[in-house]
Order: sequence, then structure tokens, then C-alpha cells
Amino acid sequence: MDDNVGTGGHVPVMLDRVLELLGPALAGPEAVVVDANLGLGGHSEALLAAHPALHLIGIDRDPFAIDFSTRRLAPYADRVTLVHASSGDLADVLAGTGRTSIHGALFDLGVSSPQLDEAERGFAYSYDAPLDMRMDTSQELTAETVVNTYSAAELARILRDYGEERFASRVAALIVKERAKEPITSTKRLAELVREAIPAATRRTGGNPAKRTFQALRIEVNAELSALEAALPAALDALALGGRVVVLSYHSLEDRLTKQVLAARTKDTSPPGLPVPLEAHQPRFRLLTRGAELPSEEELARNPRAASARLRAAERIRVDHD
Repeated sequence: MDDNVGTGGHVPVMLDRVLELLGPALAGPEAVVVDANLGLGGHSEALLAAHPALHLIGIDRDPFAIDFSTRRLAPYADRVTLVHASSGDLADVLAGTGRTSIHGALFDLGVSSPQLDEAERGFAYSYDAPLDMRMDTSQELTAETVVNTYSAAELARILRDYGEERFASRVAALIVKERAKEPITSTKRLAELVREAIPAATRRTGGNPAKRTFQALRIEVNAELSALEAALPAALDALALGGRVVVLSYHSLEDRLTKQVLAARTKDTSPPGLPVPLEAHQPRFRLLTRGAELPSEEELARNPRAASARLRAAERIRVDHD
């Protein structure tokens, strides 16, 4: 992977909208923003350039992302703290940096460009590669382990829940049958099995039939949804008054979870029928987006990978008084 990938081949998704939404919260003299999924640092670079007093805390579980962004953000090194960790550890990361209050948080979820583009990482069904799919290459669990050791029921649950695969049981049964003959170790072999398991009529529509299975395995290997379940509430808890959070999701599971977390924080929980709303039950946050915002036609023309992006944002409007 050459150093030019971040500025040439990679375009940060919905960058203008991210800057517009986070901007009002980051204008102060001691503003702190967390980029919870640093990736190639494109959003972070733009935020640092737009706000000369801003301090950025970047988190990523992929060592490549930390190395790459360290070089990319070198001009801002005195205003940057990069941490190799899962976004699920966000609360611990903030405690470790001594920054318990923040003014902005960005979640750019999903898989990053180098993870997809480097065949040997095993994320993509379009290359033949070892079944790996680890974002953090130091962890033990790989897609090969999942495929070859999980029970048929466990595999079917993962494919159904994380991949929304209609034929989850058929795919899982064929995997279990074939791995008994020899272990399934390559992306090509797995993609072939998925194709074989799915009815021919279904295969003719909706793109590569392996897409949903590969998504499901990636989410399982990297515990992506549980990381978001921990990280998003932690970021909201840390936001100062007027602080803002922006979440970019790339599949319906992430977007649904984001919607649920934000909905819970933005609703009035006063008992019905009271003449005056109770302060303790007033929402602490307000939504900045109506539903999920989609990328513009211009952005899609420039950056096809933005096609599945869904953006939601919220602002803290009250703080809890002890």
C-alpha cells in the first residue's frame, strides 16, 4: 500500500456534510473531537484543517490505519492523539487521554478502502485470498476459524442476523458438509460454496450472492455491532453541551442500531398527562437530521463506494445535574 492511497484513491464519504454538521460544535478554543473509526484519516485531516485550535483523538483497531494516519496527519501532530484500539473501548480511550468531555464525535463505520483493496486481508469475495477478515491483525479470531469451527446453527444465525441472508440455513449446511471433507481456507472456495447453496433463480439478481455471507462473517470476526453498541452511548455521554455526533453507516444493521440509540436519547420520557414537562425527563439530545441522509448524486458520481452510506446526527441540548 503506497502513501498516496489516502489522497488519491480514497475519498472521505459525505465529507462536506460531516464538516457542516460538526462545525458549530468545534469552533471553541479548546474543542476536542473523536474520530472513532479513523481509517485513512480523510475526515480527520479535513476537520483539523478547518479548525486550527481543534484537538483530535483518532481510534482504529487496524495497525495499518494508525501508521498511515500518523504520516498523513503529521502536519497537525501537536493536535492529534492516535490510539490503536477498538471503538468499543472509546470510554477507556478517553479516560486514558484525560479527556472526559468532548465536543464532537464521528463514526465512519464499516470496512476501510485498504482492507477491501488488499487481497491478502481476505475481506473481498472478488479476490482469492486466505479467509482472514481481521481489522486488528493481532487478534486470534479469523473468518477461517468461524467457517471451520462454528456449528451449523451458529453459522446460520450469523448469516441471518448479520448478513440478512434469506438462505442462511442452506449456506450453513453446505459449509458444514464441505468442511468435513477438507477445511475451507480461501475466499474463492467460500464464495463458490455460497453460490452453490443459493437457488439459481435468486443468483440471477442482486449482485454477487456471496456479498451477504462475507458481510456477516466480517461483522462476527470484528464484533462490529457490539463495538458500536458500546461506543455510541459512550460518545454521547462524553459530549459537552452543544456537542455533536455524526454517524455514517453502510448497512441496515448499523443504521438501525444508530437510530435506536439516538431515538432513546432524543425523546421526552415524562409520564403522559402532566401539565408541565418534568426537567428530569426532558431529552438530553436533539436530532440534526430528518431520518437518515443519503449521499448526493454528485457524490455518488465522484465516489461510488458512498452508495450505501446513511448519515444520522444529534446534538446535546441539556446536561444532567447531579
